[in-house]
Amino acid sequence: MLTLRLRSCGALMATAALLACETPTDSSDATAPQVALVSPAAGALNLSGAVTVTASASDSAGITSVDFALDGTIFASDDAAPYEGTLPNTAGFASGAHTISVRATDANGNRSEWTSVPVTFAGTVPRPSGFSQTTFAEDFGSQVTALVVAPDGRVFVAEKDGAIRVVRDGVLSPTPFATLTVASGSERGLLGLALSPDFANTGYLYAYYTTTQGGAHNRISRFAALGDAAVTPEEVLVDLPALSSAENHNGGALAFGPDGKLYVAVGDNANGSLAPSLGSPFGKILRYNADGSIPGDNPFAGQTSGGNRAIWARGLRNPYSMAFHPTTGRLHINDVGESSWEEINLGRAGADYGWPSTEGSTTASGVDTPLFAYGHAANPTLITGSAIIGAAFYAPAANRFGTAFAGDYLFADYGSGVIYRMDVGSGAVGAFASTGAAPTALAITPEGSLLVAIGDRIDRITR
Repeated sequence: MLTLRLRSCGALMATAALLACETPTDSSDATAPQVALVSPAAGALNLSGAVTVTASASDSAGITSVDFALDGTIFASDDAAPYEGTLPNTAGFASGAHTISVRATDANGNRSEWTSVPVTFAGTVPRPSGFSQTTFAEDFGSQVTALVVAPDGRVFVAEKDGAIRVVRDGVLSPTPFATLTVASGSERGLLGLALSPDFANTGYLYAYYTTTQGGAHNRISRFAALGDAAVTPEEVLVDLPALSSAENHNGGALAFGPDGKLYVAVGDNANGSLAPSLGSPFGKILRYNADGSIPGDNPFAGQTSGGNRAIWARGLRNPYSMAFHPTTGRLHINDVGESSWEEINLGRAGADYGWPSTEGSTTASGVDTPLFAYGHAANPTLITGSAIIGAAFYAPAANRFGTAFAGDYLFADYGSGVIYRMDVGSGAVGAFASTGAAPTALAITPEGSLLVAIGDRIDRITR
């Protein structure tokens, strides 16, 4: 139970009302006392159990009380230094972001303004009422790295070790659609899939993977499907340059844009200096025709040569996932950060997203600042994690989630295990649900469910 000690306002009030509530003051002394919140610190993360809040306060007339509030509701008051109030148990409140506030009153009745700090409470993020999470398919041969959903509802699944699998009506086909020989150490392997916009007619499926043929490098290939199997040999479209001994930062996302072009997200191969360079495809978004040729209208085609003519945007560290909105064509690029920030960037031809000179929000000249960035530690967004994954706009043929979700951008964090949603119109971001594990990919089904890859299984979140 929270202990409420209200003074002249006489009732429990919301934040705005608390701020407006005033005690009549002695006209001989109209100076408000000074007050500061000592602990917890601003941005404190994952507070749990009983939380003791401490404050300092001073005034020439003497302090008669210090009030402590959580999200606008007073939970304790103290009339003697050292001033403190205890919130008995955070378990009684939703996990995630909260605001702790403090104010002081002096002997003449003068009251300070509220001083507030943001914090987060630990715990899993509950799914909204009416949503469920169940196993959709399981027992894959290795970690699931990418999901794409065909118009008929079949799900094509990339396994890190090289198998492309098909799930039909929740049943995993025992025979792989195709099996690729890959280098799968660290962040290498079969990393991305995409279906041709005219898949219903051509049956084309595209894959991005790390091959060992001719030395380790990333490759983009095309397969033609007949039913749940590839019926033609692999058609190699693009071989990217040789990789260094570093096995991380390969990117891997594939997506077709509204222009019918294939967009490919490539990591910097753990060499940040390559990301801004027009002399390398690493740390870039590349743009190709459906047959792997390079469009002549790419933004740097006139300044580059060879395979670098495919460069569409640059300055990325490890863009593991990205997605186009199916109707508006808006592109969101998720860039996995280093030690401080995870980014969601708005796709733009010719953009420079700043890596390695900037990470997170920036005002640097010539750099596109992220649409949204969240940190690995205390930060103003109060969303934390360590590796952004998954990219899916909620715009299915059938909306099961409700109008509030229509057009929202869904993403997740591998480290925190939480799925987040962004309102594209306002830019507001909030937690949607905890997966209970480390997610690696997201996809929306035509009937409006959300698929979440977790290790060697896929879960389904629906309403």
